[in-house]
Amino acid sequence: MFKHALLCAALSTPLCVHAADSQQPAPATGQNEPATATSNKNTIQGLVRDTLGRPITLAGITLKAAGGVVAGHATSDAQGHFAFTAIAPGTYAVLSDKSGYETGSSIVTLSDGTASTTITLAASQAQEIDISATRLDTARNGLSPKTGGSVYHFGSKDIENLPQGENTPLNEVLLQAPGVVNDSNGQFHIRGEHANTQYRINGVTLPEGISGFGQALDARFAQGINLLTGALPAQYGYRTAGVIEINTKTNFEGGGHVDMYGGSNQTYNPSVEYGSTQGKLSYFVDGSYLTDNVGIANTTSSVNPIHDTTQQAKGFAFMSYLLNPDTKLSFMFGSYDGRFQIPNTPGQPADPNHLGILPQLGLSGYNSATLNDNQREINRYAVSTLQSSLNDNVDYQVSLFTRYSSLHYIPGTTGDLAFYGVASDVFRSSTSNGIQADGSDRLNDKHTLRMGMFGSVENIVSNNNSTVFPVNGTGQVSGSATNIADNVAKNGNTLFGVYLQDEWKATAKLTVNYGGRFDQVNAYVNEHQLSPRMGLVYKSNELTTWHTGYARYFTPPPTELVSTADQALFAGTTNAAPGQNSMVKSERANYLDAGVTHQLTTTVNLGIDTFYKQSQNTLDEGQFGPALIMTPFNYAQGKTYGVELTGNYKSGDLSGYANLARTVSMARDIISSQYLFDQATLNYAANNWVNVDHEQALTVSTGAAYVWSGTHLSSDLMYQSGLRNGFANTTSLPGYTVLNLGASRKMTLYGIGEVETRLVADNVLDKVYLIRDGTGIGVFAPQYGVRRGLFLGLSKQL
Repeated sequence: MFKHALLCAALSTPLCVHAADSQQPAPATGQNEPATATSNKNTIQGLVRDTLGRPITLAGITLKAAGGVVAGHATSDAQGHFAFTAIAPGTYAVLSDKSGYETGSSIVTLSDGTASTTITLAASQAQEIDISATRLDTARNGLSPKTGGSVYHFGSKDIENLPQGENTPLNEVLLQAPGVVNDSNGQFHIRGEHANTQYRINGVTLPEGISGFGQALDARFAQGINLLTGALPAQYGYRTAGVIEINTKTNFEGGGHVDMYGGSNQTYNPSVEYGSTQGKLSYFVDGSYLTDNVGIANTTSSVNPIHDTTQQAKGFAFMSYLLNPDTKLSFMFGSYDGRFQIPNTPGQPADPNHLGILPQLGLSGYNSATLNDNQREINRYAVSTLQSSLNDNVDYQVSLFTRYSSLHYIPGTTGDLAFYGVASDVFRSSTSNGIQADGSDRLNDKHTLRMGMFGSVENIVSNNNSTVFPVNGTGQVSGSATNIADNVAKNGNTLFGVYLQDEWKATAKLTVNYGGRFDQVNAYVNEHQLSPRMGLVYKSNELTTWHTGYARYFTPPPTELVSTADQALFAGTTNAAPGQNSMVKSERANYLDAGVTHQLTTTVNLGIDTFYKQSQNTLDEGQFGPALIMTPFNYAQGKTYGVELTGNYKSGDLSGYANLARTVSMARDIISSQYLFDQATLNYAANNWVNVDHEQALTVSTGAAYVWSGTHLSSDLMYQSGLRNGFANTTSLPGYTVLNLGASRKMTLYGIGEVETRLVADNVLDKVYLIRDGTGIGVFAPQYGVRRGLFLGLSKQL
């Protein structure tokens, strides 16, 4: 009774009542005390959660024996779990506390073996704060209907199941979706289109920036990623081959983690993230740094490229504040800085066209392995969003955004003159500011009206300072090198669009989404279009869902600054480019999409999707010189069609997926920026359908993950049949297969504590494969895939 009285003094009255019915505990051993042979096998484990059933991380746990004797301390992990080991049999009180929550407790009686318990902590502030935030997130998602299109979803668990986990670059995450094609320098293509992708973060469209190599966005801050393709609803405009929606981590228990990741190719990639929720305020920050020696695709098949080091720094921050149960204000900030060396190909002949360049430079030769071209990229964006509801039926979201991006190509002047006859220092920047507003009104049980607008103003700078040689009538160099400045600014470029659509639940099984949008662009072109949209979803039963849709698309050209005046500046030099230069136009297209998903069993889900696109003024881009900057052009007509098969499996600790896609993408008649092409290519394309250079006829992606005795094993495999090459893209490169493996496990390291370790093997079979071979329309240099690499990652909770 004496021990029981001491226990009651340490515990609350209800716990004393419970303890009075139990046997008195034997003396307990703390976690840091020596344990007997018997107690070594005994464990008290449990889960800490909130009143909504969500795990609470970093909660303090205290284990008390009779008389209030502390038998151990612990902290809940990211899943809310905790454990005390080496515990003597008896009855114990388990107490849990965390800032922002009321203290919780539980009584556990332990005999030999393991005893389990669950502790629920009630929020010290009103729980409706979390409920309101959740409802607002649901309302925001309600502003993003997926009706009629195709959606491929990556949850946080799907990202973690990839061999590299959160260290996986965003482009490699997307390669696990059907119809996504791998290209050099981190590029990817969706359903047979060159780029034509848009990014949205928490429902807000990021304004388009100058395209480069770097992955400005990161999978680390994503709670989920959706890839939307097909016949999209009216709210999606401009870049429509794929809409990449990133939903950020938004509601956090105090804590985070620091990661160290590195290995082959001199890879060093530390990162840190931290988040917390304090009452109505939630915030999250994420930062990473990367350096390696494969910043851009290797131009040779060697293990180590020449002159290819990169340094890249990324940062992201998110904050949200609940003004009242119906209104939330949030801010997002992102930053990216990337520096790249342009890789070299040894053994290339200087002055390949024998123009007489080397004597003008006072040289007899030049080693191509010593070229020193570099590139720097910057990307910054900020978004502020007000999200609210007027009543139970009307929700709205208004966002203001700004974005700055720039690309600076810095040549090694002497080397570029020796090999290309021109050395161009190229700087391009884009500054965009704008507004996006979306709203929805649930008119009744059958109709939900959605409407919105998007507007942006962009200022562009394009400076091109080139060193060139004069040439005589026979094309031979006739004097010393000279500098030509070709600097252009284009301010006040506007983009404006509005949409209206209705989601009509025609029957219990059929939903129809119909509407339209109007878009206007006034930049290098002044064009507009009214675009009808319609999508249908039919749920024939609980296991099978059919969808089909039609969309009219309007795609303005990306930033381009080439004009006939530019050509005239370089007449009579080694950078002369004679020929026609018609203006690049906006693409206009009709798009049809249809598919079905079926839940074959409780563990297997299957899907098939087909699509057809017919376009005029079909947009494409290419690299037409040593500066690694893409330049747009138009084909008069285009057609793209294909089929995608998907499958997913999930049962206990085993999960897997498989995708197969067959795509045909063709175009004919080059009608803009013609001076970039040789006459033979122009003549062929004018009379024949051309397979575009980014067409990949067949792609396969598959992967699996399994938890075995506490070790998380994962793999992914990618097969690509080969991009087009040769004259006018009339042939294709060989296909290739890349297999990646990963394993992760939590363990305790001396002096560090519990860490998650991850071992990754990329391109396990060390496949040597060409992504590009330097031939084809708009292709300047060869690029090889990265060879086998081994990497180690360590992650420590903060």
